[in-house]
Amino acid sequence: MATKLFKSVILGAPASGKGTISARIVNTFNLEHISSGDKLRQHIQKNTPIGTEAQKYIKQGKLVPDELMIKFITEEISKVRPVWLLDGFPRTVAQAQALWNIHNLDVALNLVVPFPVIIDRVKGRWVHLPSGRVYNEGFNSPKVPGKDDLTGEPLIQREDDKPEVVQKRLEQYEKLTRPVIEFYREKGILHEFAGNTSDEIWPKVLDCLATYVPLHITTQRQTKSI
Repeated sequence: MATKLFKSVILGAPASGKGTISARIVNTFNLEHISSGDKLRQHIQKNTPIGTEAQKYIKQGKLVPDELMIKFITEEISKVRPVWLLDGFPRTVAQAQALWNIHNLDVALNLVVPFPVIIDRVKGRWVHLPSGRVYNEGFNSPKVPGKDDLTGEPLIQREDDKPEVVQKRLEQYEKLTRPVIEFYREKGILHEFAGNTSDEIWPKVLDCLATYVPLHITTQRQTKSI
């Protein structure tokens, strides 16, 4: 178990490997993983009040408003131990400031992967929606095509993983999230890691976090990379 409170966020463009790196962090340091995208999709599937409200904006191709996302993430954080990694939130300075007002973070990690690499990557990406596990053809393909390794349930290719959609998402990410990166840089907690694959980036992340949180690597599960 982690021996201190530890609150962190991981930033990175869509399909930059946040899921893979997050899984390795969680397995190594025993942190809670809160993926805003996965959690929100689960709420939409279950038709919860938050999911229904968020779906209205998503169907119109709009971002879920800051106020709704802040309320949603605050509730999700309250459900877990106070040692967590946020993935996919914050995406705007307003969200980052609201989070900071409630929780002073220890570390903000930023994955820097070239956009052409990302666009090529998503062409073969498959997702197990209930768990958020991600597979990539040619990198970490599922043992059985189209099936999740652990449950055998069907994998899907998300609509927002289509190359033309990804390009727009990357442009939107750059516009919205660059100020968030600068926000954490000014707070003095930003660490950036560049590379084309998770295998390149992971050792740098591991070295960084090992200076903050006690390592628990004797039973570490090796997570396939993208």
